[in-house]
Amino acid sequence: MTQIEIPTTLPSGPASAIAQTMLKLGLEGAEQEEVLEQYCHALIDIGVPLMRLHVAQSAFHPRYGGVGFDWTRSDGLKSEQYEYTETPRERWQASPLYHLLQTQELEMRIVLKDSNQPSTYPLLNDLRQLGATDYFATGLVLNRFDTSQPIDPDNTPEGVLLSWTSDGAEGFSDHDIDQIRSVLPYLGLALKSASNRKMARELLGVYLGKDAGNRVLSGEIERGSLEKIDAAICYFDLIGFTSLAERLDGDTMINMLNAYFGVAVRIIEGIGGHVLKFMGDGLMAMFDLGDASEDAEAALQAAQRLTTEMNALNEKRGAAGLPTAGFTLALHNGEIFYGNIGADSRLDFTVIGPAVNQTARLSDMHRALGQNIVVSERLRRAAGADRPELVSLGRYMLRGVPQPQELFTIHTTPEEPK
Repeated sequence: MTQIEIPTTLPSGPASAIAQTMLKLGLEGAEQEEVLEQYCHALIDIGVPLMRLHVAQSAFHPRYGGVGFDWTRSDGLKSEQYEYTETPRERWQASPLYHLLQTQELEMRIVLKDSNQPSTYPLLNDLRQLGATDYFATGLVLNRFDTSQPIDPDNTPEGVLLSWTSDGAEGFSDHDIDQIRSVLPYLGLALKSASNRKMARELLGVYLGKDAGNRVLSGEIERGSLEKIDAAICYFDLIGFTSLAERLDGDTMINMLNAYFGVAVRIIEGIGGHVLKFMGDGLMAMFDLGDASEDAEAALQAAQRLTTEMNALNEKRGAAGLPTAGFTLALHNGEIFYGNIGADSRLDFTVIGPAVNQTARLSDMHRALGQNIVVSERLRRAAGADRPELVSLGRYMLRGVPQPQELFTIHTTPEEPK
């Protein structure tokens, strides 16, 4: 791999148009897929006998460290994500690109058309079976790095590795390779631009939630910018986790939280909800699907699925000798304010308002009522009158609420986990 060099002039000849297209796509913030599709077709249009392009680009994401793209003339573009692993995958270690990094070479060229001997790289044997005649690979580092230090192939800096495969009768000509080299810095910049925007969108989605992340990325970043919406609010909390945490080691405690939150978030987001924040061993979420009845229906579906899947998770964890916990859920709906709250140097994209406060009051009632799920009268009305699974718990005065409120719980036979 080499550090990206800033060209002083555009490439000459047909490659000039490709370079200009890459600059345009980079400035427009085009997705990686669009950049690579246009690049491959442009190479073919100027006569480069391209059969396949492979691109492996580093990523900054909690779950995966890289993304790979494979374009072939027959099938178009496909992609895959490379999840973090403690040890490198065998397929990666046996690839020409891994060898390129190990040897600190800047380029690799392997002519396939005149060789009858099997390659030491399984990938090249597979490509030859598909008619490949030539293989060229190189890479770019897309940030500053100490060029005097070798690159660790198992811990690479931000960058991109690329390989081009030809099925032309004579493979790539020297002119073809020169054109590929001349456009490479422009392709690298376009991919870096696309990757940075994708990274921002995904990290904002992971840490703020998909809806809040998209709003921030779209420019809703001014402190105090709030939108008034009607939504169903959900407070989820684990029972007994605080006392358990005092007896558990750190790894066991974190793994336990991740297991329960993993189920809760999957269910909430799967029904169209948005997880707003994690609060110790609990979380707050909202359902804003269009109208109050849809929001209420989604919240009740989430409650029923949580009951089923949390029971299944506890059975599985108990059988494995792992600690278990129950959960509580408070559901309410009403008008909330959704947006940026905080200080100039630290903002939170969250919700506030009386409906949020009342949901918190409901979550305080679980122990007194002896019920894990507590539903407000307002949400029951929004869900519709004919809800036999909603059983009244009576009328109660809630702290900060002037009028007595009828509260409900859900009584139903849990559905089988899907």
